[in-house]
Amino acid sequence: MQYEYETEGGLENEPVKYIEKTRSYYEAQGFDRAYKWADNAGIPWHRLSKPLIECNVTFIVTAVPDGTIPKLSRQGGSFALDEMPDAFRTDELSWDKQATHTRDRESYIPMVALQQLAEEGVIGSVSARYHFVPTEYSQSNTLNSDAPAIRDACLADEVDIAILVPL
Repeated sequence: MQYEYETEGGLENEPVKYIEKTRSYYEAQGFDRAYKWADNAGIPWHRLSKPLIECNVTFIVTAVPDGTIPKLSRQGGSFALDEMPDAFRTDELSWDKQATHTRDRESYIPMVALQQLAEEGVIGSVSARYHFVPTEYSQSNTLNSDAPAIRDACLADEVDIAILVPL
């Protein structure tokens, strides 16, 4: 990702240094230790057990629908896909708001395109629910609470493929 800034000589572009920005953020907050990045050496990828044309697909997002879950009590949850909002609340999250925005939902959650793929027979179906996992800096909360709840919801909905949308 690039961000643009103005200098005396005009506009300049340079990469966004997320790891450096995160370390600096935690240091400025006075945390005793540096942020520990997740170690994903054992990613559980696997081949689909059936053809794509038979698969049920859902979305898992890290942004909350406006007004549904207070920031201080955020826990993962499941919502009706047909009630997906036009925009998600992301203003309280830390991300580069100068380089991008979340006003065009279809640019990051291509729900209409996915529904078209189902209608065209490319995928089997779109799940009746999508799921929310909070942007959480506690790996323990994610691994022990939110992830199992979303896994169970996906199993209950007979989801075969989950498209992860980190915002």
